Amino acid sequence: MAGFSVSRYGPEERSVWARLTARDSVVRRLDWPLLGSSLALSFVGSLLVWSATRGRDSLTHGDPYFFLFRHALNTGIGLALMIGTIWLGHRTLRGAVPVLYGLSVLLVLAVLTPLGATVNGAHAWILLPGGFSLQPSEFTKITIILGMAMLLAARVDAGDQLHPDHRTVAKALGLALVPMAVVMLMPDLGSVMVMAVIVLGVLLASGASNRWVFGLLGAGAAGGVAVWQLGVLDDYQIARFAAFANPALDPAGVGYNTNQARIAIGSGGLTGTGLFNGSQTTGQFVPEQQTDFVFTVAGEELGFLGAGLIIVLLGVVLWRACRIARGTTELYGTIVAAGIIAWFAFQSFENIGMTLGIMPVAGLPLPFVSYGGSSMFAVWVAIGLLQSIKVQRPMSA
Repeated sequence: MAGFSVSRYGPEERSVWARLTARDSVVRRLDWPLLGSSLALSFVGSLLVWSATRGRDSLTHGDPYFFLFRHALNTGIGLALMIGTIWLGHRTLRGAVPVLYGLSVLLVLAVLTPLGATVNGAHAWILLPGGFSLQPSEFTKITIILGMAMLLAARVDAGDQLHPDHRTVAKALGLALVPMAVVMLMPDLGSVMVMAVIVLGVLLASGASNRWVFGLLGAGAAGGVAVWQLGVLDDYQIARFAAFANPALDPAGVGYNTNQARIAIGSGGLTGTGLFNGSQTTGQFVPEQQTDFVFTVAGEELGFLGAGLIIVLLGVVLWRACRIARGTTELYGTIVAAGIIAWFAFQSFENIGMTLGIMPVAGLPLPFVSYGGSSMFAVWVAIGLLQSIKVQRPMSA
């Protein structure tokens, strides 16, 4: 059998093929393990979301495929956003950061107006026509990363400094504090927790003085005490922390979600009960199972092996992101990648941890897996930023 030969194609096709397979082409330089593991997570997520919702007529309006199609649509839009982000490039977006940051702040402020809506106790959404909704805090995570990276890396990448000075760090922290304060007023404690971890990861990657890192940790602890004492948190949020500290406190009330989640995961055993065959899932015992508690579907129906596969895939995403962060020669790209790593790592740990009872319930989706348009769009934009950093770095890096 004759081997494959480019000569089988005409001049135009050879030109396209040459561009796609050239060593310096965008397609060749993409991080395919990162893209593949992200796609695999979204695919597994679509099956879990389908299993969790296909029998819930009150949610699906009688259409068992409703959430499956919506999740697939969200993934498709997310992939388009990723491609657009790669096409624009993280360096181009660097110049647009002031505009993007301003828009994100306006959006989170809009939530506090009559445009905002309350979902599951958090006034963190904007309702859109056609039954869609937007959670601006998801996109604020990206603008905080980009904004802090722009400030912290400006003079270092220009060769004027080896590390960000104290004044620059203070400006970067102020930039992050504004949207975090607004999100806290919603209150959306889970998103604020993620943003705080992002800020910490960005500071560590920037080479800022350790005094800022320790000072931030101390300020965070003091702020947590102040928030608790001043009554900023809603009653349901306080109850969640109380239930985490004492799971037997109210098993039929605020501790119900966690207890049912642990039962579902524990009943899966090694290989699970089989997709669509979980008694806890089909019995609709676990609330919000397509969003915050989607990992319980994996634990029950796919077992330890299936749930472990999700964790492995998330680990691959973080591993490839770490390689990209280490491989770039510009501080800006390193900081952006580090912020995304901190975001994905903490949010994944918190989401899985709360289903196992080792973390308090905070209402955070599992990246790529949970149902939700805003979250899906944001994580795929983040993948686009990582791929752009990989694609645009020098060939020798």
